[in-house]
Amino acid sequence: MQTFVMLGSIMMALAVAFGAFGAHALKSKLAPDKLKVYEVGVLYHIVHALGLILIGLLSNNYPGEQLILTAGWFLAAGIILFSGSLYVLSLVRARFLGPITPLGGLSFMIGWVLVVIGVL
Repeated sequence: MQTFVMLGSIMMALAVAFGAFGAHALKSKLAPDKLKVYEVGVLYHIVHALGLILIGLLSNNYPGEQLILTAGWFLAAGIILFSGSLYVLSLVRARFLGPITPLGGLSFMIGWVLVVIGVL
């Protein structure tokens, strides 16, 4: 439980920092389409960091605790793969990272499905 509450809180702090960086430092430096990509990364980062905190709180209350904990690792991987690749793609020309973003989205989906199965 404690691991995911802490990890989610750290991820939230990073998401807020990245969001502030985007709003203040990048707003005038990135093209609007690139800034939108960056903002999508921040949005998914925030949502799934909150999900990590939720998983930490849920994990001790359900019989499928191991599935819920596994879901947390999938959400953490999704933040790194999805949001991380969007951050990099918006800042530099790294087209090779394009295929990484859907893997992060898939990690998010697997994580949430595991939460559903774990609470059932």
